[in-house]
Amino acid sequence: MQRRTKIAVLGAVLLLVTGATGSAMAYGTDSHPHREAAALTGTAKLYRVAGDYITFSFDAHLAAKDNANPLKATGTFRWSHYAANGEGGWAKAKVDCLLTGGRVAVVSGVITDTDLTGVKGHRVGISVHDTGGVDRLGYSWAASEDMGPKDLPKCISAAPFEKVKKGTGDFRVVPWQPGF
Repeated sequence: MQRRTKIAVLGAVLLLVTGATGSAMAYGTDSHPHREAAALTGTAKLYRVAGDYITFSFDAHLAAKDNANPLKATGTFRWSHYAANGEGGWAKAKVDCLLTGGRVAVVSGVITDTDLTGVKGHRVGISVHDTGGVDRLGYSWAASEDMGPKDLPKCISAAPFEKVKKGTGDFRVVPWQPGF
């Protein structure tokens, strides 16, 4: 009798947790048969004292079938940076690698569309730390004047040193679970 009670309680707790958290926990059900291997999604603004308007958005995914190869990641990421005087620009990159560990992600991609001169076709890398509070972000061109060299290796970026503006970060990192 005690075993049945424990099983019933465990089932009720599992049902409550799944229902409370939505599809993030519902993987393995008929509607979500497999958890993706890794993901980085969300949008945020960076905090800058000078009042610059800087945004980053991610929609990067590694399918479960590609768990052994982060270079098979798909999706895009975008960013824009405009100074208080309106000068600046934007860019969009096609994902070519995604690595995640815990709540940290590194994504790289090649710039496919932009209004910035001379950077289309360059690879860039961005890192995100999904803290659940004030997220952080870093980027491969942090220590250079260019958007990134064309020969930047895949999945390379700076540590997430920038603070996301409070109340704007909704980054979500799905941790990669390699089979080794």
